[in-house]
Amino acid sequence: MAEHDPYAARTPEELAALPTVFREGLFAGQVVLVSGGAGGIGLATSILFGRLGATLVACGRSAERLADYERALARLEIPCFTRPATIRDPEQVAALMDAVWARYGRLDVLVNNAGGQFAAPAGELSPKGWHAVVETNLTGTWYMMQAAARRWEAHGQAGNIVNISAVVTRPLPGVAHTVAARAGANALSRSLAVEWAPLGIRINTVAVGVVASPGLRHYPPTARPSFDHNPLRRMGDVQDIAEACVYLAGPAGRFVNGVVLPVDGGFDVWGEYWPLGKPDYFREEGDAAAPDPGDGL
Repeated sequence: MAEHDPYAARTPEELAALPTVFREGLFAGQVVLVSGGAGGIGLATSILFGRLGATLVACGRSAERLADYERALARLEIPCFTRPATIRDPEQVAALMDAVWARYGRLDVLVNNAGGQFAAPAGELSPKGWHAVVETNLTGTWYMMQAAARRWEAHGQAGNIVNISAVVTRPLPGVAHTVAARAGANALSRSLAVEWAPLGIRINTVAVGVVASPGLRHYPPTARPSFDHNPLRRMGDVQDIAEACVYLAGPAGRFVNGVVLPVDGGFDVWGEYWPLGKPDYFREEGDAAAPDPGDGL
């Protein structure tokens, strides 16, 4: 993959030009809903599914960003439909799902990508900050899954869910709210994969490592040495996550169910991630020093 500034977002045209292992037309005639589809992993995933023939649906809280999304997909000749909604509101989620079925009469794949976090010492997390992250990353994901499953069952259709989550099998000091929410979502997805299997619904999760994105600018410079602390010694790319979603949702993943798939450069087996920087208490001789705060962040 060509060199890319890790703190700059890829344009839609750049995303559309990236190589893929999947064949053209793989999702022809299918409808794919990507929550939080207007940027980052959501945009990359939308464009890849669209390149493979799918019609896209996206939701998000910003009507302006969704308008940009529609214009971008139109330039790429990818059909799409958007609807402003927050996944934290079950009534808005239900209205979104009703709109999808009213417009297309079906939904084939749900990619639960909407989420968010911020780094903060656990002792300083406010109730508002805790609830905002847990309600989005866990409760909102649940609302989306339940709403889709109810309609698949009512219409006698099979379904496919891919949840975007995080690797929480290793400690993540500095994002306690995220660890709680993502661990809950991962466990919930595995349980529902069993409960909803009789309905023809497959559920899998992509556990994302550190992915190059503008969002990394929000973390302190002291966090940077751990961004590539994995066996591959590099960050991931949004396209890595998009391809994992397509694999799990497509024919290649038809016998994969209830899996939490780490796409993290191997962080799940070795590595450290310190969103607030590594405390001196844990430092050992030879540890990389924190970068100069003036070097580009």
